[in-house]
Amino acid sequence: MKFFLGTPSVKSNFDNNLWIYIETKKTNQSIFKLGKKKIEKNNVLVIYLNELDIVSKKEFYDINNLNKINFSKKTTENIYKKDTYLYNLLTSLREKINAPFKKKN
Repeated sequence: MKFFLGTPSVKSNFDNNLWIYIETKKTNQSIFKLGKKKIEKNNVLVIYLNELDIVSKKEFYDINNLNKINFSKKTTENIYKKDTYLYNLLTSLREKINAPFKKKN
């Protein structure tokens, strides 16, 4: 598989059998909009491999259906709350490090 498509653009950190290939092509919009680029191609190929490294499923998304992907609404909460001892300690250390040095007379 790697021989034909090359190494994947992204490999999943959680699942070694998930490969993602990304193709993006941008072109200039017009002479009047210098520096502004328009996305011409935005293709994503997602390949799922089984235990024998054989393709078990593939999904292709192009510029038209890429916006239809449903993302999770869940968010990760911060471990450090502003009223915890560790937060106060780290804040105090940061303030001491960033404070200017006083000149001794």
